[in-house]
Amino acid sequence: MTALTTRAARHVGFSSACRAVWISGAARTMLSSMASRTPRISARWSLILQMGAFALLMAVLVWPQVQRYFMKEAAEQNRVTARLVGDGLRSALDRYAPLPHLIAARPELVELLRSPDDRDLAAGVNAILLNTAISVTASDVYLMDTAGLTIAASSYRKERSFVGRNFSYRPYFTQGLSGGLGQYFALGTTSGERGYFYAAPVRDGPRIIGVIAVKFTVDAFEARWREASSDIMVTDRAGVVFMASRPEWRLRASVPLTPARRAEIEQNRQYPLDRLTPLSVDRKIGPGGTKLAVIEGAEYLLASSTTSRPAGWTVTSLKRAAPARMQAAVLFAILALLGVLMIVAARFLRQRAAQRERAQKLLERRVEERTAALSHEIAERRRTEETLRRTQAGLVQAGKLSALGQMSAALSHEFNQPLQAVKAYAENAQTFLDRGETGEVRDNIGRISRMADRMAAISKHLRNFARRPGEAIGPISLVSVIDDALAVSAPKVKASGVQLDYSRPEGAPWVMGGHVRLQQVLVNLVSNGIDAAGVQGRLHIAALPAAGGWQVTVRDTGPGLPPGAAEQMFDPFFTTKPMGQGLGLGLSISYNIVRDFGGTLWGANHPDGGAIFGVDLVAADAPERYVSAREAAE
Repeated sequence: MTALTTRAARHVGFSSACRAVWISGAARTMLSSMASRTPRISARWSLILQMGAFALLMAVLVWPQVQRYFMKEAAEQNRVTARLVGDGLRSALDRYAPLPHLIAARPELVELLRSPDDRDLAAGVNAILLNTAISVTASDVYLMDTAGLTIAASSYRKERSFVGRNFSYRPYFTQGLSGGLGQYFALGTTSGERGYFYAAPVRDGPRIIGVIAVKFTVDAFEARWREASSDIMVTDRAGVVFMASRPEWRLRASVPLTPARRAEIEQNRQYPLDRLTPLSVDRKIGPGGTKLAVIEGAEYLLASSTTSRPAGWTVTSLKRAAPARMQAAVLFAILALLGVLMIVAARFLRQRAAQRERAQKLLERRVEERTAALSHEIAERRRTEETLRRTQAGLVQAGKLSALGQMSAALSHEFNQPLQAVKAYAENAQTFLDRGETGEVRDNIGRISRMADRMAAISKHLRNFARRPGEAIGPISLVSVIDDALAVSAPKVKASGVQLDYSRPEGAPWVMGGHVRLQQVLVNLVSNGIDAAGVQGRLHIAALPAAGGWQVTVRDTGPGLPPGAAEQMFDPFFTTKPMGQGLGLGLSISYNIVRDFGGTLWGANHPDGGAIFGVDLVAADAPERYVSAREAAE
């Protein structure tokens, strides 16, 4: 209510408030003079009279402005409703318009028009039209010959069937027979239901041999309108209310019908003339230029919207004006009460001026002290956040170095074996060189070169893994990250005796993240999986598409997660490993890394035994340079 009062008061205008204050000042002067002449009027009653006079004068000046504001607000909402209803009717008409042409293309209709006395053919066409009416939610679908006689209809089973009835008097029939799309709305003479009719010619080559018509009822529209806050009325060109949310308005004339209109309605049998009673509609202009209509004694806000030209309907949204006037009256009372409170507050503040000044100075001093304290607290918090970021980065780096330390024995073996082979090949090359066998020397030198390449590749993966990652997040190749993580983990896999199964993803998926940090996460999951699987265990790694991205899973064949571990396995310093084999930071750091990428890290026990950990990542588009390079290669 406070927000509503503020918005409305802003539209009232500063000038009105100034006038009210000036008049109230004059009233206070007059009342003060009266009080001095009448000693029996106490100071308290003088204050009450002043407040009453001020509230009355303010209300008289403000009331028209407030009423105009709320009426305009309600009128704008009513205009939106009219546009929405009009757009809904237009879209419905446009959706149904192509149906007659589609139905007219059925060859069975042409055959029946050629042989109208064929009962078996007529029965088949009746069934086709019934199924068509059900599938397109039409009220009736019927076929007429060039004389307007209905020879087949979807209503052939009903007591009031269209079969055998002549509709040559309907405008939609003559429009369809002339080769165009017939459109008309009327009250059905057979069914007694209001509906909109479409008609299209049935052609036998270039010759028109009949007309197919489709009728749609309007009851569903009115059922939805009754749920709205506004009443809806739809009138045709003659001003007849064809559709309405209030049943008592239907098929009534909102304007006097001219003799020509009445003759046209009677000729086309559009509506029963005896039902077209006048509907009392008195239009006028309300506050703020709003359009009002008084319909049978009830006042409504008026808003209209015209449908497409072939239909020619006018959609009118009618919103009760009473709620808007009630809102204005409520705000009227609130403003008057505020005026009274302003007078009381002014008298009170004058008496407490000295205390307020001292309190204000004290408050200013406390605000300054609190501001300084808050500034210090904000600076301290920023320093703490920066320290936490550096600590997290250090923990990530320490985790990677710890992983390298745990793999040091396997790495030593990986480097020692190629070095021994290089030494042996060099000694052999020297021997072959002394013998003059240059071919064997060349072969040994080639072996030495391949061994050097192998050690360089291992060194490259370790160097990339050990370096500090950047903060940037962008598209990265998922296959490349997995390959680098497996290359770093290869010595530990080989030393542990664990059998690793890797299902390489199809294509070249790209995800959002950082190459080195995501590699660290996968290395940590693989390392944990190796520790859990144990000797002769198995480790299954897969990368599969998921909703909105990709999912990388690492599953081991170990004992699985112990009870209660799933709820806290991502907490810092929580570990299920024996003392001295881990700090419990790997999964916590990995969880935060994946969350920074916009993904999710999760873990659970697998139904077939062991534990499974997954990394859900957001899909990304490959950078343009990779796309251009691939297209050039193709």
